[in-house]
Amino acid sequence: MLDTFEFGAVQVAVAAAVVFGAFIVRGMSGFGAGMVAIPLLVFVLPIHTAVPMMGLLAFVLFIFLTIRDRRDVVWDELKLLVPATILGVVAGALLFKNLDSVVLLRLLGAFIMGFALYVLAVHHFGLPQVRCSRRWAPPIGFVGAAVDTMFGGGGGTLVVVYMHMRGIGTAQFRATVAVLWFFEMIARLAGYAVSGYYTLSTLLFAALMLPLVWAGTHVGERIGNRISQETFSKVLAVMLLLCGVSVLLK
Repeated sequence: MLDTFEFGAVQVAVAAAVVFGAFIVRGMSGFGAGMVAIPLLVFVLPIHTAVPMMGLLAFVLFIFLTIRDRRDVVWDELKLLVPATILGVVAGALLFKNLDSVVLLRLLGAFIMGFALYVLAVHHFGLPQVRCSRRWAPPIGFVGAAVDTMFGGGGGTLVVVYMHMRGIGTAQFRATVAVLWFFEMIARLAGYAVSGYYTLSTLLFAALMLPLVWAGTHVGERIGNRISQETFSKVLAVMLLLCGVSVLLK
């Protein structure tokens, strides 16, 4: 079996460090592992290995988080987001070849950055905090999942924006988005599998990275649980800002 493993020791070591750091970020903020990891992993791994592998690692983690944190999930929000998210995955797959991806990504990146700057301004300059109603859940879930499916990420931050504007607390936020993205990842992983990206070598690589996923998440959650709601909101804003920049550079 090891004869089929096509990656060297340096690639494994660098990837391990990247995955550990990325899941520390995810543990703290509730999202962002792929945003941190993918741009760095592609320096040592083919993108057709990095993206499906990170998807699989996140999926395994979401299974655990869904079971562990089910009591913190805001089910009233989730039951509106999940159907729209699944439809968004289907729409993203169908529209992939028919949309001007560059324009769409630029608009998404600009929106995310604009919202992040607004959140920071709320905390530092006293701007009023804007809230939104639950009726925004279906369109946000649909568009976010469609963008994620078409471009391998970026759309999930729309759900983060929505949850922030709903005023969801730290533990409830992390639990709810984990369950939502669990359902989204089922559809996305099926697409990667059908496309033949899950080779034995990729699966072995993912297995090697799993301990770093648990370790990074544990460290990140310990840090995240010690910060106040206001600090958590600021961390989210910075993460969104970085995500917006990442999307613009795609």
